[in-house]
Amino acid sequence: MSFTMAFIGGGNMASSIIGGLVASGFDAGAIWAADPSAESLSRLQQVAPVNTTSDNSAAVAAADVVVLAVKPQIMKAVAEGLAADVQARKPLIISIAAGIEVASLQHWLGGNQAIVRTMPNTPALVRAGATGLFANGEVSDEQRRQAATIMQAVGSVRWFDTEAALDAVTAVSGSGPAYFFLVMEAMQSAGEKLGLSADDAKALTLQTALGAATMALQSDVEPDELRRRVTSPNGTTERAIGELEQGGLRNIFEQALTAARDRSIELSRELGD
Repeated sequence: MSFTMAFIGGGNMASSIIGGLVASGFDAGAIWAADPSAESLSRLQQVAPVNTTSDNSAAVAAADVVVLAVKPQIMKAVAEGLAADVQARKPLIISIAAGIEVASLQHWLGGNQAIVRTMPNTPALVRAGATGLFANGEVSDEQRRQAATIMQAVGSVRWFDTEAALDAVTAVSGSGPAYFFLVMEAMQSAGEKLGLSADDAKALTLQTALGAATMALQSDVEPDELRRRVTSPNGTTERAIGELEQGGLRNIFEQALTAARDRSIELSRELGD
């Protein structure tokens, strides 16, 4: 698949996607990156020999795909500044900014534009991300493939038929790494209180988290069955799981994810003004 790309914004996520694309064989010469910071552009060139510029319009001029990788708070100004160039070129627009709805992007970019909105998460920075994608009606099958190719450079992707689903994606995978970090933090702390050194508690906790996730990904059974298989009757795991269930762990997670989903909806309204 051959196409030209422009990244507007040269931060960590753009750098990770570019690095993943080039590592998978994408031509660095077909990528432009624009950022007002010379330091950011220099860091990008250390990742891959892409074309760089401080001029957003210059980056977009020959692009088939434009990735908007700027902070949500400045997206409106950036998009409005690109509207004339986008209307002239009609590239696929991919947004990786949290909370910016397609309708807002359409309005700022001048309308009738093919847009894919994505919700990646921070493990994309180590190419282990999970990204939800939504395409509006102007996106062609070929453009869907282009968007998937780009985001697969930093992990797995899943398409959703409704934009509203991205609020749930935000709650599950967008914010999800923090939930697991909190569990790791709690397990490490508990291990230390049980007499392990900080280094031992951390090493055992992190490797166990990695091992459990790897088993779940590679297994053909559901997580609840994997849990049952390691929970021997009257054993140590059963005792621990009983404490977690009695403490209302499932309800706590449901409340937490619902709160995250609701905040995602609120942010979309605030950022779209």
